[in-house]
Amino acid sequence: MYIGIGGTALKNTMKLEIEEAKIMIEAAVLKSKEIDVLETIAIVDDGGYLIALERMNGARITGPEIATSKAFTAAGHKRSTHLFNQEPTGPALPGNEAYGIQLMLPGKFAIFVGGFPIVVNGEVVGGIGISGGNGEQDTAVGTAALEALSQHLEKDGLNVLTGPDIKK
Repeated sequence: MYIGIGGTALKNTMKLEIEEAKIMIEAAVLKSKEIDVLETIAIVDDGGYLIALERMNGARITGPEIATSKAFTAAGHKRSTHLFNQEPTGPALPGNEAYGIQLMLPGKFAIFVGGFPIVVNGEVVGGIGISGGNGEQDTAVGTAALEALSQHLEKDGLNVLTGPDIKK
């Protein structure tokens, strides 16, 4: 919705907050335990700034950095991270338009599975990054977190994208 104030148009936006992040992390940890994998889960806002992070006991020490980078990339580029290198048209693949993009922000830009934008009513409000399992496990944990958010916001008439291949 646009509101005119003094001739200037402003846009109302939704903000992802700690309450929603906690719901997502709880669901992610539950799914991780169900599939027997130790994960790190990072939730960022629409600017890529960390809202919440949980590293399960015994999860890899590299998990926080990797999960945060996946969440940052997903939020910032409004797409699931694995879509960057998915053949044949992944933009980060050799010969494609964004080849080498991960080198632009060293240590912050991830182009492999485990990062998903958080899209509510068509608007990217943040990102979630999962690190610790293989691609299938990270995807299962990430989509479980998105599904939990979807169920939570459904009562307010809000729609959350929950599939693994999200691209806005």
